[in-house]
Amino acid sequence: MPLDPQIRALLDELEAANELPIDTLPVPEARRSMYDRLPLAIPPGPVANVEDRQIPGPLGPLPIRMYTPEGNGPFPVLIYFHGGGWVIGDLEVYDPGCRALTHAVNCITISVDYRLAPEHRFPAAAEDCYAATRWVAENCAFFNGDPTRIAISGDSAGGNLAAVVALMARDRGTPRLLYQALIYPVTDHYTAGYPSYEEFADGHYLTRDSMIWFWNHYTSHENDARHPYASPLRAPDLHNLPPALVITAECDPLRDEGELYAARLREAGVPVTLTRYPGAIHGFVYMAGALDLGKQAFSQIATELRRAFAPQPTT
Repeated sequence: MPLDPQIRALLDELEAANELPIDTLPVPEARRSMYDRLPLAIPPGPVANVEDRQIPGPLGPLPIRMYTPEGNGPFPVLIYFHGGGWVIGDLEVYDPGCRALTHAVNCITISVDYRLAPEHRFPAAAEDCYAATRWVAENCAFFNGDPTRIAISGDSAGGNLAAVVALMARDRGTPRLLYQALIYPVTDHYTAGYPSYEEFADGHYLTRDSMIWFWNHYTSHENDARHPYASPLRAPDLHNLPPALVITAECDPLRDEGELYAARLREAGVPVTLTRYPGAIHGFVYMAGALDLGKQAFSQIATELRRAFAPQPTT
């Protein structure tokens, strides 16, 4: 299927601007470039309170940003891990989306400012995200959260981290997670040779060379890339994980590995909703302020999270 017309126009606009590929940029410049995408982000929804905190991390204070909705709690809690290839992205870049999720889902959203590569390579980001998740589970009653209704989510590398945190929580016995929403997640190392990596290697926003750049910054050696906490698709056992929503984009190098992860979850008995958005590219949900497909996917994510958080009928 051809690219969605709005996405085609956006890619043409980016090409006309002669922007340098991210894999050719120094890391500080690549990080600054994320702010150029802020005008594309979904408009933020109203929230009652936003608070920056520092919580205990594996190697010191770990910054988080907590968004509280209007109304009375206790509220369900969504822990969000931002995208950016483990190298770029931060709380500010993802602030509009987290505000929008908080309002749309009526939940407390906690955005985690995990350590970035290459200054902090694997498994630093994963351990930070797990530490934040465990802290939320142990403390959410103190900020009007419901400890029985905790979900995790993230996009791209953040989707990878959400999948990995679900594995860590199962393997380590805590905390109990209600749901995972994985938005075009990285689930395997780029060397695996998926057809979507070949078909969409160039010209569709995220490129194969960019993924190689991200992976080379994140991992130190091949053993890292094969570890299930870096490539969750390589986990030998996916049983007893929380129900999942998996969003993929048709014209995305990561499409096949995301859909294969959904299939493996389903084979392990995990309830899964998998949706591929035809004509979409990697990052289209973040661009929901400019793309109708992004708005549609955001609405689906919010709907599925509300459904997961809904009180279960008693018998």
